[in-house]
Amino acid sequence: MIILGIDIGGSGIKGALVDIERGMLTTPYQRIPTPQPSTPDAVADVVARIVGQFQSVGPVGCTFPAIIKQGVAYSAANVDKSWIATDGDRLLEQKTGRRFQLINDADAAGIAEIEFGAGKGKAGVVMMLTIGTGIGSALFIDGRLVPNTELGHMEVRGKEAEHRASDRIREKKKLGWKQWAARVDEVLKRFDALFSPTLFIIGGGVSKKHEKFLPLLTVRTPVVPAQLLNEAGIIGAALATSGMARSDGVSLPSMTIQESEMRD
Repeated sequence: MIILGIDIGGSGIKGALVDIERGMLTTPYQRIPTPQPSTPDAVADVVARIVGQFQSVGPVGCTFPAIIKQGVAYSAANVDKSWIATDGDRLLEQKTGRRFQLINDADAAGIAEIEFGAGKGKAGVVMMLTIGTGIGSALFIDGRLVPNTELGHMEVRGKEAEHRASDRIREKKKLGWKQWAARVDEVLKRFDALFSPTLFIIGGGVSKKHEKFLPLLTVRTPVVPAQLLNEAGIIGAALATSGMARSDGVSLPSMTIQESEMRD
């Protein structure tokens, strides 16, 4: 089954078709910068542009950097505050004419990593952290998601964790990898003491440079890079929506030979 997945971030919005049986994109993802200010209507217009670039049917899975309950945003740390109390599912459906399922962005990335990536088959507590504009978190217990943890907002020495150790802070303060790794280490040790995970998975844009900072970490729990890298959110959004697609009776073809050759 092929489902369109969209990943809304603080700096960019990207989407692609996903083969949910194999956990992989069947098309290159399309990316458009997140509008500023990132109001609901402005973001929804960009999402509609991305939807229009793909020939697909059925529901769309979409991530969002906030607490999401039944499609409604209950926070807005890295997007415009007017998102709070907005029914994102309804807004996006009105803009596109397609059914939507909104999910916390880190939760979506975590679902993808648990199903097809670094967390596959891992028992116990597994924590996925997406480090980018902020720090998102996804917490799993024996493969079952505890949604909307948003641990990047936990206080660490007087500041929210993401205000101390996000990739945005690394760039803003021009921190070297060793300096920044010490900040990430501090955050991970706080989470380690509170949740005793068996594994940390680091995702987000900075995961592509994991060799520059993961070897510098000293937290006792193993830390590994996300295997799906920056595509995890798109894949997880599609996976989270697969139940809705099946309930709609949507039956979509697998990749064509032409599409496979284009991806290769």
